[in-house]
Amino acid sequence: MNYLAYFQLSQEPFSNAPVTRFYYNSVQHSQAMVRLMFSVNNMRGLALCVGNIGAGKTTLARRMLDNLPESQFEAALLVIIHAGITASWLLRRIALQLGVQSPAEDKLALLSQLYQRLVEIYEQDKKAVVLIDEAQMLQSRELMEEFRGLTNLEVPERKLITFVFFGLPELENNLMLDPPLAQRVAVRYKLEPFHLESVEAYIKHRLRMAGSKKMLFTSQAVELIHKYSQGIPRLINTLCDNGLFEAALARRSVVDSGLAEQVAASLGLNRKQEVPEAIEARREAGIVIPEESSAGRIQATGTKAVTMDEIDSFLDRLGKP
Repeated sequence: MNYLAYFQLSQEPFSNAPVTRFYYNSVQHSQAMVRLMFSVNNMRGLALCVGNIGAGKTTLARRMLDNLPESQFEAALLVIIHAGITASWLLRRIALQLGVQSPAEDKLALLSQLYQRLVEIYEQDKKAVVLIDEAQMLQSRELMEEFRGLTNLEVPERKLITFVFFGLPELENNLMLDPPLAQRVAVRYKLEPFHLESVEAYIKHRLRMAGSKKMLFTSQAVELIHKYSQGIPRLINTLCDNGLFEAALARRSVVDSGLAEQVAASLGLNRKQEVPEAIEARREAGIVIPEESSAGRIQATGTKAVTMDEIDSFLDRLGKP
């Protein structure tokens, strides 16, 4: 059963896919955006946005990309989908996304091409910005050293490229693999879980964007959704989506506390538990990544290796939002 017709909605209000239309500009998301935009407008070199699983980092990254005018920025979003990427692959991918034609295989030649392209962007009075999502996947000192080297590319007036990392809190530890790079972080922001008032405003916003003329959750249901989601946007979406489905099945006009409890129980969220920080958060972009495809799960230490060509192919299909 599709609950859209029952509640007279134009589209799913609580999809976990990063849909720009449903972006909720909470107080903290607004504060994060202001600080991250400051870092790129002033070419500070490196900025950092961290948050727990489901906090909305990918949504924020895509929103930020949309907010960078093409007339002022040469911007790209790179999603790190595998912890086994190499420094040479990373350099090549950044070069491609910034418009380098036919990147060289030799590292020195590639760095020369990238530098020339960055100077070209600078001479066009534009700023080169690369947003890195799932940046906690960058787990080697070699990778961090490459980023430090890239942030060294500059002209007398400013740096030639700025990176913005979006990732889980352990990204901070990864940066310490190269202490000089960690010292160069110009802006840091951590996304925290929503408080109760924000959860209610978030639900109302997404319902309104989906065409609802009224609030479809009772205040008691909202309190339970806040409790069981721990204020995490992704879990709020899951609870609300299932709540609307169950309400439609039961021919209810709203999701009440009883339905909210029922949904939380069916999802196993009513048990006292902590969200495991060590779980690999690779689903935030709303996509199935090669490691988790139905063709067979590939473990980080498994027998089947993901090649750089496969990762390139996947990212090419992903494209710019």
